[in-house]
Amino acid sequence: MSDDLLSGDGRAPRIVALGGGHGLYATLSAARRLSSDVTAVVTVADDGGSSGRLRGELGVIPPGDLRMALAALAAREPHVQTWTDTVQHRFGGTGALAGHSVGNLILAGLTEVLGDSVAALDVVARLLEIQGRVLPMSPVALDIEADVVGLESDPRVSRCIRGQVAVATTPGKVRRVRLLPANPPACPDALQAIDGADLVVLGPGSWFSSVIPHVLVPELLDGLSRASARKVLVLNLAPEPGETAGFSAERHLHVLCQHAPAFRVDHVVVDSASVPSARERDHLCRAAKQLGADVVYADVAEDGTHKHHAGKLAAVLERLATEQQAGAAPAERTSGGRESTTWR
Repeated sequence: MSDDLLSGDGRAPRIVALGGGHGLYATLSAARRLSSDVTAVVTVADDGGSSGRLRGELGVIPPGDLRMALAALAAREPHVQTWTDTVQHRFGGTGALAGHSVGNLILAGLTEVLGDSVAALDVVARLLEIQGRVLPMSPVALDIEADVVGLESDPRVSRCIRGQVAVATTPGKVRRVRLLPANPPACPDALQAIDGADLVVLGPGSWFSSVIPHVLVPELLDGLSRASARKVLVLNLAPEPGETAGFSAERHLHVLCQHAPAFRVDHVVVDSASVPSARERDHLCRAAKQLGADVVYADVAEDGTHKHHAGKLAAVLERLATEQQAGAAPAERTSGGRESTTWR
């Protein structure tokens, strides 16, 4: 972990990353290279696997994505790594514990003992020697409901599908998602972290189930709108089967704008290879303007995969954060955006 990137008062920058699942893990892996003061704000709508079973049986917020965020920020010392591996360990077999992650059970147990999911997360964070924090985006478990077309013989007919797993795996086309309960509360500590942040990063991740839900929590959207931090949206490297199959990069932005017309960011980070043509880049640039953003093109992928490279993404975030601190003018634009130098 490096704190070489310092704010104007000589402290490590405060970074807040919002998302869920493997996408948030990638962002946190990049952010921790820039600062020790990293806060993860995590979606709480998972209803599948171990998380779904625990929220159904115990009424806790789903712990799986929270556990992954804790693992992403855990210290790398050998004695901590043993704990991280244990927290991430998933039981096999066919018994009652089969499929459960140890960390999910620990978080569920601590929540019952302490009566507070945030306090439970802070206890595990201390165990893993995390200097930042992992927080739920809402203190209550949420459900995702989607309007999906293409499931009926008439392609114009929309069907309502409920549940994160169902939405993420639907063979139809998702048009719009909602949170249940509607207008849920935001985690107060998450709002406080966003208010004091220097850099806020949203995405990558499952677009309808890990990214868009954050702007559907009214208090969270208001907090993001008021925050003085530089805000960065990181696009996925490729469409996801089911949820965003056939989506262009431009379409991802349009969908986000449709769900939160008032939402604004400063930069949209896009992998150079994922949007190669000048025409596509021009369309993407126009879509980004709806968010008040410029497009930053950079090589941010792990070679031969659709995963973000932590070091490459960290280099882009560092440059954007440094520009803000120095009050630097934006780098020269290319067609439809700015091209970042390749990470070394």
